[in-house]
Amino acid sequence: MSYDKNIKKIAIVGTGVIGASWAAQYLARGFDVVATDPAPNAEAALRKYVNEAWSDLTDIGLSKNASRDRLTFTTSLQEALSGVDFVQENGPERPDFKSKFFVEIDDATPIDSIIASSSSGITPSVIQSQCKHAERVLIGHPFNPPHIVPLVEVVGGAKTSPDAVAQAMKFYSSIGKKTILLHKELPGHVANRLQAALYREMLYLIEQEVLSVEDADTAVCFGPGVRWGVMGQSLQWHVGGGAGGIKHFMEHLMGPLEGMMKSLGVPNITPELKQRVVNAVLHETTGRSVEQLANDENRVIVGLLKLRADVALEKGR
Repeated sequence: MSYDKNIKKIAIVGTGVIGASWAAQYLARGFDVVATDPAPNAEAALRKYVNEAWSDLTDIGLSKNASRDRLTFTTSLQEALSGVDFVQENGPERPDFKSKFFVEIDDATPIDSIIASSSSGITPSVIQSQCKHAERVLIGHPFNPPHIVPLVEVVGGAKTSPDAVAQAMKFYSSIGKKTILLHKELPGHVANRLQAALYREMLYLIEQEVLSVEDADTAVCFGPGVRWGVMGQSLQWHVGGGAGGIKHFMEHLMGPLEGMMKSLGVPNITPELKQRVVNAVLHETTGRSVEQLANDENRVIVGLLKLRADVALEKGR
């Protein structure tokens, strides 16, 4: 079966933080969005989130026909999925729940519509294991919040159709996402594994009393983190290789880096270490709430993305 259909109506299943952010993203791109969640006050919380996100989305740039009025809500899963062209699922991160829940989603969704899960760690083969039409089930994992951060990781399971994967890649790219294809399933996918690898070493350095929690954050944020907002690590090594580029780096600089890799540590994550991090992070917030920190972060990210778009435009002239 081909999944190359004109997507006009999207279902959001689960309207927590990720689901609400996806809803805002799709509304800003001019789609009709129907959302469903059984939680009390879910609709009110969703609409509040979308209204608050709209300012950032306006700064990023709204698509033609973008409107918050195109959002509808129902507590009925069957009603939400009837007649939709694409599904973005954002339910609890429990393998046993996902595999059973997707049976219901699969049964209620038109058979030519792709069903994508935002799962951050569960592999698609587990999620699709009990579905009748598993060939259209895949992972479309965003980075939080989806309406701000462009990355989407796409990976299919053992039963997923290559056409479904290709169409999902095409769809996400068409709405401005930076979409990457994973050729193999791994718990945690890719971006979260990269984060975990970095944080493992940060915790090790903190545990070994090399530096404080705050200084570890500063080292990332004002060191390589500044560069990571511009280009990926491999391309950075190309720049770091000077005139010889990545070839020079691999021939002359990879040896010392390899030695450093072998010395990386594995922290003993004790209750004491956890509490040490908690205390330090709360001090580092300087009294700002989680919401304030997230809003500050979003404003900086939006500014960076606009700057990157302007630079790309200038290069294209």
